[in-house]
Amino acid sequence: MTDDKGALPQHVVEFGKGGLPPADADGRLDAPAFHRNHAPILAVLSRFLRSGDVLEIGSGTGQHAIEFCGSLPGVTWWPSDHLDSHMRSIAAWRAHARLANLRAPTQLDASQIDWQLAERGLPQKFTAIFLANVIHIAPWSVAEGIFAGAGRHLGKDGRLLLYGPFRRDGVHNSPGNETFDAGLRRDNPEWGVRDTADLKKLSSANGLRLAELIEMPANNAVLVFERVP
Repeated sequence: MTDDKGALPQHVVEFGKGGLPPADADGRLDAPAFHRNHAPILAVLSRFLRSGDVLEIGSGTGQHAIEFCGSLPGVTWWPSDHLDSHMRSIAAWRAHARLANLRAPTQLDASQIDWQLAERGLPQKFTAIFLANVIHIAPWSVAEGIFAGAGRHLGKDGRLLLYGPFRRDGVHNSPGNETFDAGLRRDNPEWGVRDTADLKKLSSANGLRLAELIEMPANNAVLVFERVP
């Protein structure tokens, strides 16, 4: 999650309760991280996504949803978030972009045992569930809820795709990420860079397995989880 110079990102400003100042009078927010990471993330998503329904958890400003929908026209994208400020921004970006394959945002607390997707008008099964920079700035219960939800709602060949910083079996992959992790935990003891070993345990408990770890710029990675055969 650190940039190439090792500086700490403004994670609380970008994704916290305050959000960023509107990028436009219509309420669209702008996250600096989006401009740095959307292209490499899209390159990975393009390997796995050609068609089907994708649920994005923690859509933030909504900019990733716009970018990915425009580049993956065969995919139907379902954005979600739990913050009111982000819901407004996602809706504003959607209205601005007018993309036919982007659905209206759903307010969703991923830590809940039952996501009540049918009641919210969402599909029951997804080709993929995608998250960018979510589980390290959320309580562990959110990670637990995400993996449980993936176990319930991914289709037979579905994938759970997580982008962000991760410890690798107990070891940070860069001094910058170690510093970032310490800063997160100072801000909130429930936050922190998550460990692949812990995520593997969560995946196993929900019928999934870590199929691939894809290295990304700025010491990040995409973890690809799939159903156990």
